Amino acid sequence: MSSDLPSERGPVKRRSLQIVAVASATALFLAGCATAEEETTTATTDQATTTETVVEAAVSILDSVKEAGSVRCGTRDALPGFAVLNDAGEHVGFDSDFCRVIAAAVLGDASAVEMVDLETADRFTALQSGAIDVLVRNTTWTATRDGSEAATFLQPTFYDGQGMMVASNSGISSLSDMNGAIVCVAKGTTTEGNAALESSRLGLNWEVRSFDETDLILEAFLAGQCDGWSSDVSQLTGLRSSYPNGAAELVILGEVFSKEPLAPAVLDGDTAWAQAVNWAVLATIQAEEFGITSANVDSIRSSTTDVGILRFLGAEVPGSDGAAVLDPSLSLPTDFAYQIVKQVGNYGEIFAKHLTPLGLDRGLNSLWNDGGILYAPPYR
Repeated sequence: MSSDLPSERGPVKRRSLQIVAVASATALFLAGCATAEEETTTATTDQATTTETVVEAAVSILDSVKEAGSVRCGTRDALPGFAVLNDAGEHVGFDSDFCRVIAAAVLGDASAVEMVDLETADRFTALQSGAIDVLVRNTTWTATRDGSEAATFLQPTFYDGQGMMVASNSGISSLSDMNGAIVCVAKGTTTEGNAALESSRLGLNWEVRSFDETDLILEAFLAGQCDGWSSDVSQLTGLRSSYPNGAAELVILGEVFSKEPLAPAVLDGDTAWAQAVNWAVLATIQAEEFGITSANVDSIRSSTTDVGILRFLGAEVPGSDGAAVLDPSLSLPTDFAYQIVKQVGNYGEIFAKHLTPLGLDRGLNSLWNDGGILYAPPYR
């Protein structure tokens, strides 16, 4: 399901819950600044008010998602490999599937997701306003965004880095060949600042031109107005795949000059929702480490004697004397990992389905025990 604007079904209700939570949290903070005598008085004379405030402060987006029966996932519709619309008008791609991972974990239904297409400049505004519940849109986790956008970033789904794409007949084989070049980037992204910093570091005098939309960069690039196009390597790879003869006419240079951890983000101050989304993502990583796939999850669940796997899948542990199923108090169903793998797949499956066909290697996005840095905390 796709939407460019928030639906009328949930946002008003969901926004009101978020406002209540923020207001209540502020009230609790101010109450904490009172003297001990004032706190005692409040507890004695206004117990009903205090109790009500605590209850309201516990309201989470997780509650409103469950009440609405769907997750509103901020995404996009035109980045090959990550999120595009197919002929049926459905979102497909790596990011799209992680939206479904969250829905499968929280609601037990991977299809219970409303894809909300966002322009780059609108990503954090949509999150702050309550127009979306979670942002899953190839967005880099940075200190400034974490600190100033009221966003809490979670487990990265893809570790990337910034690169440069040039025409194959340009005569450019490395960044050092680009002295005085015009480099085109997307406005309002980390690539804009990174390109300027790399130009300064290498003393290459780049003219960095920024554009509001990817299509405008493409037009400028094809018109010869840009010597290079800089963005995340994964994005350049995806965009190149959609060009006629792209692989022959466009070259992505081998140098990578930034760290770009692409991660989901939720609104600050909502621990329950952040934990739910975070552990949904982590479950795909742990499932791959266990060797559990969408094809074998049922047979493993019914036949394995591995206690760790049984607990991970929310299955009963034989001879456990009542402690049959592990509930780690994450506000998720005990079988959330099973639902994720069964309905969407493990991390490796999602990667292979959407990114491998583009020619992207796993690299850093391999498991920790296979040369990468993907690592899930213990599920116990």
